[in-house]
Amino acid sequence: MASKSEIRKAYFLNKYVIITPGRAKRPRDIKEETLIKRTGDCFFCPGKTDKSLEVKQFGGKGDNWDIMVLKNKFPAVTLLNKKAYGYQEVIIDTPNHAKILADLPVNHIVKLLQVYADRTKCISKMDHLDYILVFKNEGSKAGASVVHDHSQVFATKVLPPDVREELLLASEYKDEKGSCVYCDIVEKEKKSSRRIFEDSNVVAFAPYASEYHYEAWIFTKRHLDNITKLNKKEFLSFAKALKLILSKLDSIGLSYNYFCHQVISDGDQHFYLKIQPRDSVWAGVELGSGLVINSVPPEVAAKFYRK
Repeated sequence: MASKSEIRKAYFLNKYVIITPGRAKRPRDIKEETLIKRTGDCFFCPGKTDKSLEVKQFGGKGDNWDIMVLKNKFPAVTLLNKKAYGYQEVIIDTPNHAKILADLPVNHIVKLLQVYADRTKCISKMDHLDYILVFKNEGSKAGASVVHDHSQVFATKVLPPDVREELLLASEYKDEKGSCVYCDIVEKEKKSSRRIFEDSNVVAFAPYASEYHYEAWIFTKRHLDNITKLNKKEFLSFAKALKLILSKLDSIGLSYNYFCHQVISDGDQHFYLKIQPRDSVWAGVELGSGLVINSVPPEVAAKFYRK
């Protein structure tokens, strides 16, 4: 891999990243660490959850559950506030306080993905909620405020501008090329050095203009607009790819965010999941210019995942 910098444009979005392999060798006298400190009782452990907040449990009865869904106790948006209308939930990924998602078996990750689909389907039936974001913050540098492993759901009547722009550009691409831009990206990347994982149902790869070190995307090969459309084989394949990526990130101690990129009932949207590790900090260049500097080329990241 050459050490020269290269400016790369995102596949079809108006975003640019400066890939700088040599920058990773620059001197640093500051070392950042992901610090986790357990304080007080855990209100996500079985028997300690707030019963008034419980929405639905998956597996077992009473306090014997595999995955638990709660209303968010401190929501940013609610169905009762017209000025900030929306809905939020917390999904407790596992009853085991000491386990993180990377530690869990593939069959449990399948269950979690199916819970994501269940909550997406249920919330999509609520009035005036046009956008549903299922996401996970793992580690303090990724914004996690509770140690016990959990995911979240955020739904709002506002379609975020970045999502709206992506849908518009994808539609323009389809009008011009006659094909789905996401399907075309998958076809290209599964043959590239950025491919991480592939089977008959999904493809995972490090995106060409990765904004984050070791960023990875997982796509279904079948054109689906949201997670509720996955079949059993696709859920299993997705879980295998996610397990692989998260285990590798855990091996080098990286915090991460991941989220389901989906817009319900938009046939041009192609469902995928983005994993964005958080070992780098956006500083003056990124915040001042909008240009992102990434010192880990996606080709290098993909090779790391494939080892």
